Amino acid sequence: MRFVQPHLGAIAILALALVAADDPARGDAPTKAAPSFANDVEPVLTRLGCNSGSCHGKLSGQNGFKLSLRGFAPELDHTAITREARGRRIAKSRPRESLLLAKPLMRVPHKGGKKLDAGSPEYTTLLAWIAAGAPGPSEKDPTVTKLSIEPPAKSYRPEEGQALHVLAAYSDGSTRDVTTLALYKSNEEGLASVTEAGRVTALRPGATSVMALYQGQVAVHVVTTPYDHQVDPAVYAARANSLDDHVMSKLKEVRLEPSPPCDDVTFLRRASLDLTGTLPSPETVEAFQKDVDPRKRSRLVDRLLNSPEYVDAWASYWGELFQNRVERDGDKRGRKGVRGFAHWIRDAVGENRPWDRMVRDVLTARGPLAHEPAGGYYLVNRRPEDIAEAATHAFLGTRIQCAKCHNHPLERFTQDDYYGMAAYFTRVKLDGKNTDEGPAVDVGVPGRRGRKKAMNVSEDKVGIGQPRTGQFLQPRPLDRSDAKLEPGQDPREALADWMTAKDNRLFARAIVNRLWKKFFSVGLVEPVDDLRATNPATNEPLLDALCDDLIAHRFDLKHLMRTILNSRTYALASDPLPGNVADRKFFSHYYPRRLPAEVLADAIASATGVSEHFEGYADGLLALQLPDPKVQSYLLDTFGRPERVTPCACERSGEVTMPQVLHLMNGEAMEKRLDSEDGRLKGLLKSGKSDRSVVDQLFLATLGRSPTDEQWRTIESSLASSRDRTAVMRDLLWALVNSKEFLFNH
Repeated sequence: MRFVQPHLGAIAILALALVAADDPARGDAPTKAAPSFANDVEPVLTRLGCNSGSCHGKLSGQNGFKLSLRGFAPELDHTAITREARGRRIAKSRPRESLLLAKPLMRVPHKGGKKLDAGSPEYTTLLAWIAAGAPGPSEKDPTVTKLSIEPPAKSYRPEEGQALHVLAAYSDGSTRDVTTLALYKSNEEGLASVTEAGRVTALRPGATSVMALYQGQVAVHVVTTPYDHQVDPAVYAARANSLDDHVMSKLKEVRLEPSPPCDDVTFLRRASLDLTGTLPSPETVEAFQKDVDPRKRSRLVDRLLNSPEYVDAWASYWGELFQNRVERDGDKRGRKGVRGFAHWIRDAVGENRPWDRMVRDVLTARGPLAHEPAGGYYLVNRRPEDIAEAATHAFLGTRIQCAKCHNHPLERFTQDDYYGMAAYFTRVKLDGKNTDEGPAVDVGVPGRRGRKKAMNVSEDKVGIGQPRTGQFLQPRPLDRSDAKLEPGQDPREALADWMTAKDNRLFARAIVNRLWKKFFSVGLVEPVDDLRATNPATNEPLLDALCDDLIAHRFDLKHLMRTILNSRTYALASDPLPGNVADRKFFSHYYPRRLPAEVLADAIASATGVSEHFEGYADGLLALQLPDPKVQSYLLDTFGRPERVTPCACERSGEVTMPQVLHLMNGEAMEKRLDSEDGRLKGLLKSGKSDRSVVDQLFLATLGRSPTDEQWRTIESSLASSRDRTAVMRDLLWALVNSKEFLFNH
């Protein structure tokens, strides 16, 4: 590999010659190689912000001048600069008078303000290019294949700085120092700042990353700033499994002390809600407290994983990811398909079907839906682009939507990558003629008679037209490896082969990160479905180890769940210590979270003994058993039930809002539950049990524990001072259901 010195210095020398070329009195200048439009000019325009989304790079351009976002289309940008507006932006005979220079220099009015200094390296590059005749991009121009950053990671003290150095590797084997041309961005500006020149400053304890972007490639510098705590190393010693090795090592690195373990009843409630979406019954709590087996927690995990409630909870969870919903109101064909798909998901969860097989079955489903219900996935997503976006989002944790119109601004994905993925689905068409057995997924593969061609498909090739270049693109996965399609093969089969392959780390990382967030409230990568090089995990060794373990166990999700729940990390108390109270990244304690809408609805039904009624379904059906998110329920909608329009985790809201508070405190539905003759409260009051026994049962049914001595004394005092026992007990149940301890998993 040959090394090329930083190019701006060379161009500065060239500019001296161009000064003479610009002045006839100085005679002819020596001939020099012209700057490359793609590799020299475009990076300058990007660095100055000219082609950013807030300037000429936005969709409509700015003041009649439009550039591609961050220079992803050099051929279009060259035309816009040199030919549009009658070519007035470039003055080849008098380069210094070109508007391309005069405006950012503010020699003429420029709404974007001053962006350029005369004599600067950026100015010199642009001047040299114009003076050379403003040559356009060439197919011979080398392209950037990799970006690297030095140092890749560093442990800082607060206010300590570090100058970054960025190198670009090119397709011709050369490398170039592009430190002065790269764009820099801190993922969390409150933790670390970075200047335009690439100097990082750590601001406060924590961990984040700084990204460098150049010519569609990205590199990351990880910033770690330990807390100023003195922690006894012995607190990190206890570990239940290999998962804890990585968590405790990270906590030790950042000097955060882990909270102590939670008690048994807290673990029982936490694990029951996480694995089954249900509260443990009072009888279960009492039995668990009496159990003296030191392995009772691991036995509990196994029992929950093999329970019918586990199937209910996780069938609902995967239904969200697969976007199983009625496509539109009144679509009976869709409603039938939704129920069939929901049953298919339940069967897959019940038999613990490996995750790679589940995804493959969904991606390659054909139908008719009566025989292959997984084809319901194509009831919602029908256009090739929509299917590609949903599939990569759900199964790879990757958002490629940005690359539809322009190259991804924070990732290496290009428009060609986007349409290469969409090409896998261009033959997919929903055939609804067979109404008795439901619609089928028709795949018009070349070479098969009787198949109709899909749009943008030729007779003998599978592919799609790239709208910007007009090029016909055949299927190609995101890693740009060769797509091996056999004659007559369904392209989706080739995609499933690539996507679920053991060496496709993105597939394993996506599902591990989703499950981690499900159990810990916060993903190792956040947002949970935004996996990219510029968004590294807070604990990369942990994520890698969990992926390796999942792959080694053939994508057995129960194995992964068992590993997580049997760890010391999962069993930490939710009460923070003074030294870890601000931690929301490193899992030094369990992070409480509000119960999801469906889980909360079922918890209220369990606590009060009065089930929620859903129109069109039999009484007693749990909210987690509903196959369709469009079933009417004010409670579910108020508490953030997702519509499943997209696979984005952002559809589900965990926020606490005023309507939620009012519904629980003053809502008519809650009043009816408390006063129901068939409810838990009236049943206990009629049972002849003592006051203490009734109170214990109400606490066990809601909070999964008995009242503290102080709580019992307060309740006992209220009972003694009141003539209405029923009113006191009613108020108690109301208060318990409205408490944070009930509404949150902790």
